[in-house]
Amino acid sequence: MSVDFIKTTGTLGVDLRALRKSRGITLTELSEKMGRSVGWLSQVERDISSPTINELRQLAKEFQVPLSLFFGSTEAKANEVGKIVRKSARRKIGGGEIGLVEELLSPDLTDDFEVLRSVFSPNAKLENFVVRPTQEVGYVVSGNLNLWIENEMFELEPGDSFRIRGEQFKWANPNDENAVVIWVIAPPIY
Repeated sequence: MSVDFIKTTGTLGVDLRALRKSRGITLTELSEKMGRSVGWLSQVERDISSPTINELRQLAKEFQVPLSLFFGSTEAKANEVGKIVRKSARRKIGGGEIGLVEELLSPDLTDDFEVLRSVFSPNAKLENFVVRPTQEVGYVVSGNLNLWIENEMFELEPGDSFRIRGEQFKWANPNDENAVVIWVIAPPIY
């Protein structure tokens, strides 16, 4: 019995549409910001047209997401597409500049939430507070993480979990080993 594999390249349009809708932006509004026609943007979202690298940069800027999000393409069994994400096929998000590497555990960005695996490098920290229009829940799998929500600091250990509801937060890994957190974010931000 043969198993069919397909290349999951059709996800760019699906992800762009999901990002746009999660932010409440219309095709017209985004096309005006991009300086492109509604028809072109609609074709991109339906995977009929492909944006250039400069257009992808502009989309990443408009959505405030890392450019690398748009380059997730792997082979998957046809019956697994949109359902299963194999460890070797996770899409990496961001470049790890601040000591944080994230992988998308969700099959795509079409749900009302996204699930990430976040690996915080030893002694890495986010210097400035971040505020996102989201609800977020995290579960510490391994290592330790200091998390500030508003102005209160929490020392988290494996097995601890947390919730952030549109509040300002920042983090630090105070140890000499990675901290791994499973992070659920609604609506999707990447």
